[in-house]
Amino acid sequence: MTPSGQQHEIASGRYRAVVVEGGGGLREASADGRPLLDPYAASDLADGARGQVLAPWPNRIRDGRWTWQGKELQLPLSEPAKHNASHGLVRWAAWTLLERTVDRVVLAHRLMPQSGYPFHLELTVDYRVSDDAGLQVVLTATNAGDAPAPVALGMHPYVAPPAGDTVDGCVLQAPGATRVLVDDRSLPVGREPVDGTPYDFRSPTTIGDLVVDVAYTDLGGTQTRLSAGGRTHVLESDAPWLQLFTGDTLAPDRRRQGLAVEPLTAPVEAFNTGEADVVEPGASLVLRWSLRAEQDQDQAGPGQDQADPGQD
Repeated sequence: MTPSGQQHEIASGRYRAVVVEGGGGLREASADGRPLLDPYAASDLADGARGQVLAPWPNRIRDGRWTWQGKELQLPLSEPAKHNASHGLVRWAAWTLLERTVDRVVLAHRLMPQSGYPFHLELTVDYRVSDDAGLQVVLTATNAGDAPAPVALGMHPYVAPPAGDTVDGCVLQAPGATRVLVDDRSLPVGREPVDGTPYDFRSPTTIGDLVVDVAYTDLGGTQTRLSAGGRTHVLESDAPWLQLFTGDTLAPDRRRQGLAVEPLTAPVEAFNTGEADVVEPGASLVLRWSLRAEQDQDQAGPGQDQADPGQD
């Protein structure tokens, strides 16, 4: 048994992905035999939340403390160095296989009520690949309890540089007119427009040596495009928040090897700011995203025309 448990490979045409039992996440994905995601080995644990499902909250909760209907709750401090509760409760849980075909796999996890999060959620994550749409992911949280539950969702894929090497030489185009300002604990201290800052990627911009660990909103678009060497990796989502992270706090051999492009339904501290969705009993919160590879027309060979950027 590998550290990430059972390995579920799916493939269709030029796309391939490996989904894992541990955390229900993505260990790798590729197009035309080239990495779409910066992967981790089957013999390793996922580092830096690589490819993981973030639920029932993404990002951080200050001191793990929050209040719901007048009751103070305490979450486990999964980021003890900064005294935060980070990235939810399901990253290391075993996920059950519900369905598997050659090009699709669906995993599920039952999150039971507990002292810091007294709600019952049924989680599913649906992965499929197709030659025309690439990798498509649907994460669903259903409230299986008898009272409303605050829920926020996210996922943490690291998009691979299309030409290999590091993200430094890549051109990034990403939506987001407003960014969250954070302190040295990665907790929010304000928001500001990105106009005139190095963190405005609404037009194609070379990343260079810029250190990025920023949450964006006021997106005004659905696509994040990472380009190099005549190829582009396109992550698309209609989520209202997007986190970009160049991985500078990872182990030295992992830093800047991929760009974390994290679609999120809510920002950091969502349980304390009231920005998490409140899901009624029997209702669901859904996060959708996709990832595909495009090739410039002058780089494409026979039968490899560039995909229409408007198609997902």
